[in-house]
Amino acid sequence: MKCSATKPLSDFYKHPKMSDGRLGKCKECTKRDVKEHRAKNIDAIREYNRKRGLDPKRKAANRKNYRKRISTPEGRAAEWAKKRAYINSTKRAATTMVGNAVRDGKVVRPKLCEKCGADGKIHGHHEDYYKPLDVVWLCTACHGKRHREINEEIRSGVDWSDRGF
Repeated sequence: MKCSATKPLSDFYKHPKMSDGRLGKCKECTKRDVKEHRAKNIDAIREYNRKRGLDPKRKAANRKNYRKRISTPEGRAAEWAKKRAYINSTKRAATTMVGNAVRDGKVVRPKLCEKCGADGKIHGHHEDYYKPLDVVWLCTACHGKRHREINEEIRSGVDWSDRGF
């Protein structure tokens, strides 16, 4: 044991090569040692990971796992959600910031739609995702209508460069 503290067996990682089936140091000491080793050898570890990522067997295994994941409708939906989250990371960040601001009381979600005055589920709509707390509060119908207008503007060739997109 590294820390010399008496701890329950559950505080030690399993290790089949050890005589008692557990690693000789507790989980906290092991984590600390791994963190220190990584800090001291970060360049070597990064180089190792780069080489490992280029290994053809690993690439083939990743492709196989990907095909297995997308072979079901649920898997395809999950993969698409991951891609969409990556592509729309700015949008997600803005949405999260608004949600946190509402939760913390910094922004108040109104009860009525700012466009039609309807009550019910009110969404925060961003005209510019780079201004995350500048939102227009719309009902579901008006929010959908606004996005259809935006999509039509995009299709008709409106220049969006001045709007932060």
